[in-house]
Amino acid sequence: MKLSKRIFIFLQYLLPHHAVSRLIGCMANCERPGIKNPLIRWFIKRYDVDMSQAVRKQPEDYRHFNDFFTRALADGARPLDNNSGSILCPADGAISQLGSIRHGRIFQAKGHDFSLVELLGGDSERARPFQDGQFATVYLSPRDYHRVHMPLAGTLKEMIYVPGKLFSVNQTTAENVPGLFSRNERVVCIFDTDAGPMALVLVGAMIVASIETTWADEVAPARRRLQTFSYGESARKPVRLGKGEEMGRFKLGSTAIVLFGPQSASWQKDLQAGSSVRMGQAIGTTGSAQQPETAACD
Repeated sequence: MKLSKRIFIFLQYLLPHHAVSRLIGCMANCERPGIKNPLIRWFIKRYDVDMSQAVRKQPEDYRHFNDFFTRALADGARPLDNNSGSILCPADGAISQLGSIRHGRIFQAKGHDFSLVELLGGDSERARPFQDGQFATVYLSPRDYHRVHMPLAGTLKEMIYVPGKLFSVNQTTAENVPGLFSRNERVVCIFDTDAGPMALVLVGAMIVASIETTWADEVAPARRRLQTFSYGESARKPVRLGKGEEMGRFKLGSTAIVLFGPQSASWQKDLQAGSSVRMGQAIGTTGSAQQPETAACD
């Protein structure tokens, strides 16, 4: 590994993740035109953000940087694949990894994997329906559209806030920080769908100001401890979301992980680590088929 990458990883272990993220979050919420407009312009130029697809196209149209970062897209910018049984990509970005969950482990990068049980908050019963199932990890880069949508229609059963670190989630960090996605702060959403249980995990990262869902707004408990919220058919107001409907968003970029149970999903054969994807395109179909191989877990 190059020295610059070693220093990057080393500094992440030293930095006070949450303090840095809170500071950046305050700046990102600043509404002063003299600060937020130049910041948004710099960001658009630095990351080559395509504003032609946004509903609001000028920096002056946004209240603050976070408003810009979670910008809505114009109607038709992300057409949904409506083929029967298709599984939609939940977000713009790139495939980090996808494949089978083997022996309760999810492949992260060469030489690294992480625990399914730990990812879902440490409850083995919650993880049981996904054992020997399928996973797809989508990395959202800074330039991407940062709203997360439903791969399938579903009814929310449970939401779990899992406290943790806030390492970066880019490829360099994924290749060098063991158990990255089960170490970072995250929000786990469990849905009942026609294909069986589906988990959608929104993973926080360095300088991510917050994670939001459409039913709970910002998920930010006063105390960083594991918290579980029950929904489902017995809830006072069940949360039912359609296929392709928005379910959450990141204020600054991160990762979304989709989980299905065994015999419930098969991924498109042309997808692999590094494949560019857009929200709404089909990344798989419901039902079983030959799954992409992932490298053996150490």
